Amino acid sequence: MMKNIPVIFLCLLGLTINSQGQSLKRAVVDAHVDSVWQGINLPQSYSGKDVIIGVTDWGFDYSHPVFYDTTLSAYRVLRVWDMFRQGGTPPEGYSYGSELIGKEAILSAQCDTFNVYQYGYHGTHVSSIAAGAGGGTAYRGVAFDAELLFATFLVNEQAVIDAFHWMHKVAKEEGKRLVINMSWGLYYMDNLDGSGRISKVMDSLSQQGVVFVTSAGNNGDVNFHIGHNFRSDTIKTQITFDNPSNAAFWGQSISMTNSPYSKFCFALHFIDNQNNTIKTSDFYSTQNGDEYLDTFIIIDSDTVFYNMNILSEEINNHRPEVRLRIKQPSGNFKTCLIATSDSGSFHAWNVVELSNDVGNWGNDFIAPSGLTGWISGDKHYGLSSPANTDCAITVAAHRSSFTLNNNLYGGEIASFSSSGGTIDGRIKPEVSAPGVSITSAVSSYSTTFSGTASAKVDFNGREYSFASLSGTSMSSPFTAGVVALILQAVPQLTAKEVKQILTSTATHDQNTTLGGVERFGYGKVNAYQAIKKALEKVNIQTNELDKFNIYPNPANNQVIINFLENNNQDKILVYDICGRLLMQIDRNNSSEQMIDISHLSAGIYLIAVGNTYPQKIIKQ
Repeated sequence: MMKNIPVIFLCLLGLTINSQGQSLKRAVVDAHVDSVWQGINLPQSYSGKDVIIGVTDWGFDYSHPVFYDTTLSAYRVLRVWDMFRQGGTPPEGYSYGSELIGKEAILSAQCDTFNVYQYGYHGTHVSSIAAGAGGGTAYRGVAFDAELLFATFLVNEQAVIDAFHWMHKVAKEEGKRLVINMSWGLYYMDNLDGSGRISKVMDSLSQQGVVFVTSAGNNGDVNFHIGHNFRSDTIKTQITFDNPSNAAFWGQSISMTNSPYSKFCFALHFIDNQNNTIKTSDFYSTQNGDEYLDTFIIIDSDTVFYNMNILSEEINNHRPEVRLRIKQPSGNFKTCLIATSDSGSFHAWNVVELSNDVGNWGNDFIAPSGLTGWISGDKHYGLSSPANTDCAITVAAHRSSFTLNNNLYGGEIASFSSSGGTIDGRIKPEVSAPGVSITSAVSSYSTTFSGTASAKVDFNGREYSFASLSGTSMSSPFTAGVVALILQAVPQLTAKEVKQILTSTATHDQNTTLGGVERFGYGKVNAYQAIKKALEKVNIQTNELDKFNIYPNPANNQVIINFLENNNQDKILVYDICGRLLMQIDRNNSSEQMIDISHLSAGIYLIAVGNTYPQKIIKQ
């Protein structure tokens, strides 16, 4: 639809196109996937055989040679559900879209149909990282023998849920383990504490063995979040807008929530360039019940259109929730937000609003120069849905490490990789994986790809390209591929065990120390150590790394640590939620030890004993 759609597409998914991309070689070495492929000191090599990877995305090229095996003979895509495709037969039990089953039907369709991304390429790139066999090139995905399911889904909650159930049903019919990758995320879909409809379905399917892997998002370098603990006070901030030259750009979407049962009021406020008040809208309250309002306010010769969906109390978490959408004003003034409440931990996110309703990249909240008492945004709590879902393995992105002239380079967190944790205090992302300059397949049918191909191959009379992209959209399928390797090695593992294996074997180095839990989670994915741990069949359901208990929790001035294992050489480490070390205490010789936390501000902290998983405490 529009000449700027390639830019819109890339921004939406947090990607950048690199004209000179590296192969997956550095990435597979960084995460020690190469050692798994070679089967070094393992019972065999692993390549994802007999595991299914389901990909929910847009822009699939069904005919790309990467979706055959390494000999370019066996086709590995089992089924496709294109929810936008008309005229075909939907999957059994559903009434929309078309299901394609088997090689002949899928290849005859060529690619998914025109959708919110026109004819895109993202799904092809993502799927090839997870399970592409290279198509005769060096750009081989992690689990290159895995089979694939593709779902091109409508942008709504029910469509996402339907795609998950469909994939689960197919995997059960095939009698194989299923990994579902989600290289997407939205700040208005589902709850932002991971308690909504999509999250509940994911948690339920996870208990039935489905492993969910999702991208952390790409707003790590944007001050698009506001966090404030209300004490009968008021906050003010300026909303910045994205570039209106993008043809699909409409305005900004502000998602807001507060603590359970804590109502809040808000208004739009407009000031001129000298910071004089021009006009303030009515104040709207979450106390007045659920409401949808589409309205406008006139400022001089400009009409500012805005609408809002107010939910006074979300049924799953009892939080008030608001989505406020503001059309880009044409006037020369500043658009600001005022919010007030008696109490509660308030959060707001400022993301772009596109005319096709799929915008998710952030724009800053700022404090106008010259005004006191106004607040700016920050980069914290940057996860959207489904990245905030508890069962999901949420993946950050880092630059692959490599050695050149005996010097080690790379390994640092990608600046764009979104920061955690969750607003209810959980550690997310769980892990990080390579996501910078990852070369993989792109759709040969795309009308939106504008980058330079890193390589091209001819197959069945058609030319197919590979290109290099960056984003957590790339690190997520990389990790999904690693999960497929684990499940090939030990198919009986539960989804919870797979997640614990990945986090407990993650690599720590100076970069993870510098980036902290907020950026890296528990560390960098290490496929080789994860496979070794899985093969040991360690009973990690009881989490053998949890060697202590903490009480009371929540706490006021002190906590008691009850040690479950004798090792008085361990240190007691106290971190803030961003991973900064606040206290380091020598452990005593008794089974319990009191820790004074009276000097800490109210909030969420992490306590570890020696080399264990940190446990969360709440300081009141």
